Amino acid sequence: MRAVIQRVKHARVHVDNEVVGKIEAGLLVLLGLGHGDTSKESAWLASKIAALRIFADAQGKMNLSVKELRLGVLVVSQFTLYANCSEGNRPSFTEALPPPQATPLYQEFLQHMQEALGYEVAQGTFGAKMEIHLIADGPVTILIEA
Repeated sequence: MRAVIQRVKHARVHVDNEVVGKIEAGLLVLLGLGHGDTSKESAWLASKIAALRIFADAQGKMNLSVKELRLGVLVVSQFTLYANCSEGNRPSFTEALPPPQATPLYQEFLQHMQEALGYEVAQGTFGAKMEIHLIADGPVTILIEA
């Protein structure tokens, strides 16, 4: 399981020119699911993201979490995080979990994320062609693998 976490001033995701998920300040989480990923990794990653201290405190140090500040979280599935570019110029995505197995694990991650935060998270549409609009804050971008 791989996640790219971006601190944002606001973010929204569109499918067919319709906004399906949006947040103001908080985190945009691009989530990739790979072979071997389980509920255990999902729960760990959600807990880790909720507790990441990447927001400034009163002294300007990154010392506060999205959970502490009750900021938004937008989760978007992104199988391309499992692109293998080691051979040739066309990426291989064989390491990404196929949709029939990835869909329930993505839904489970959303549930774990909501439980870790104690409030609702926004989301994209699994498997859809999406447009993501965001204003990066910092920019702060973190890559985590479970």
